[in-house]
Amino acid sequence: MQSPATDKPEPTAVNVNISNPTLTTADNSPLSPGIGRTLVFSDEFDQAKLDPEKWYFESGDGSQYGNPGWGNKELQWYLPDSAKLRDGKLVITARQEQANGKDFTSARISSVNRFAFRYGRIEARMRLPGGQGLWPAFWLLPQDKAYGGWAASGEIDVVEAVNLGASGSNVIVGSLHFGGSHPDNVSSGNEFLVATDVTSDFHVYALEWDAAQIRWYVDETLYSVQNSWWTSAADFPAPFDQPFYILLNVAVGGDFPGNPDTTTIFPVTMEVDYVRVYSGERP
Repeated sequence: MQSPATDKPEPTAVNVNISNPTLTTADNSPLSPGIGRTLVFSDEFDQAKLDPEKWYFESGDGSQYGNPGWGNKELQWYLPDSAKLRDGKLVITARQEQANGKDFTSARISSVNRFAFRYGRIEARMRLPGGQGLWPAFWLLPQDKAYGGWAASGEIDVVEAVNLGASGSNVIVGSLHFGGSHPDNVSSGNEFLVATDVTSDFHVYALEWDAAQIRWYVDETLYSVQNSWWTSAADFPAPFDQPFYILLNVAVGGDFPGNPDTTTIFPVTMEVDYVRVYSGERP
């Protein structure tokens, strides 16, 4: 499972959280055919290091946030400096190494308390990691849990995948989580078999979000539309009528992908060329 030890974390920590970030909330206009877009947030990852005004660097196994194993019995310990900028891209690296009793490390970053948005379009150009037990994700959570704990306040998965190149083939998933608070939550979504290898090629994964409809795209190919969801705490279109923040991470193991095996080669990386959020142009 472990490749030669040539890719180790850089010794100097550069990802440090700030204590007083400024929250920007974008209340976007929906996108309509033939109507232009206005860029309201972007990170092109072309700086010397990640901007702590844009990104929060999560650490640990979830226990620090009252969510051991991140709710999925995952095996990694998140390290802020497993997320680096390299050649104009965000690179999240998952490694097989010891950290605080865990056998794997990776990174999870989010825009919580920094940037959140409602409606419009979000997209990222990404190359995903492959291997049994690997679970990359680009997703959204509510900035304010207006309707209660997960998943009564909702979760939007722009794209996730498990076991790419192994049992997961070349299939990606876009989905919603909603309903009541766990364990009374439900989910719905669709899979899509991408035409070329998502572990070697970059693709643009996008989501367009209106008050009554959410649409998923890969390279501008529409592959999923959802217009039915609910929460136990309010009427439709809740819970997807509130601002959500952005997350990027690579999980290792857990209930969804299963654990790595002898075919899984570490270290492995997810590369993100950019993240952009657009509003539809207002009349």
